[in-house]
Amino acid sequence: MTTSTLAALNVYPVKSFAGAGTARAVVEPWGLSGDRRWMAAGPDGAPLTQRGHPRLALAAAEPLPGGGLRLSAPGMPPLTVEVPDPASGTEVFEVWRTKVEAVPASGEAHGWLTEYLGTDARLVHMDAPEHRRPVTSSHGRPGETVSLADSFPVLLTTVSSLDALNLLIEQGDHPDEGPLPMDRFRPNVVVEGTAPWSEDGWRRIRIGEVSFRVAKPCGRCVVTTTDQATAERGKEPLRTLARHRRSGDRLLFGQLLVPENTGTLRTGDLLEVLD
Repeated sequence: MTTSTLAALNVYPVKSFAGAGTARAVVEPWGLSGDRRWMAAGPDGAPLTQRGHPRLALAAAEPLPGGGLRLSAPGMPPLTVEVPDPASGTEVFEVWRTKVEAVPASGEAHGWLTEYLGTDARLVHMDAPEHRRPVTSSHGRPGETVSLADSFPVLLTTVSSLDALNLLIEQGDHPDEGPLPMDRFRPNVVVEGTAPWSEDGWRRIRIGEVSFRVAKPCGRCVVTTTDQATAERGKEPLRTLARHRRSGDRLLFGQLLVPENTGTLRTGDLLEVLD
């Protein structure tokens, strides 16, 4: 019997910025600690993401003690950003038609983002638990919350399913675009030692000391066609997902999870399918 384990953990301190691998991560009810607690917002309060600004893939945010960040990006001087004081006032922003309160960072941070993206942008921070968003998907349940991630607290992918997808890409119209690395899918949790696509049948799992409800498959968007190392876009994997992993108007890869308890994940933790 093959043993399934946690192969990798990734945290994305700023929504749509580059991710950072880590050997351990604390699981909070709304996601991994430090994951997507910041975002770039436009003048209308909506997030600026790789969908419209693929160069965000090249921007990095290094977490600092105390919760601040050190921002870096091509052609930009590094910038240290402190956690903004909530006493300075929260503002209402919007993530996928849901309202969320966050605190704008310094004017210096806004200027840095605006210069890098070439459009009016602000950096905002959400930390207080009372500001978490309720999960509004039809697959969400009362009391479930999420930070600034698109929909659910945690995204899981599997190595075997990526291997299977890459084989399909190799056999398709754009084999030169493959094989794709896992970072195209921006997962939090990567599992190895499972059969390809077996995650489609999971309802509850346990990884190490933390159990999760498997809420729904993840519908993929144009961000997956963005090379996370160059910000250039291609056709894959959406072309292949459309042929082989379509459900209605959604192209599926990965599973969205909701933690059932808090705890710490560590690479090498065992995966157990509970239901």
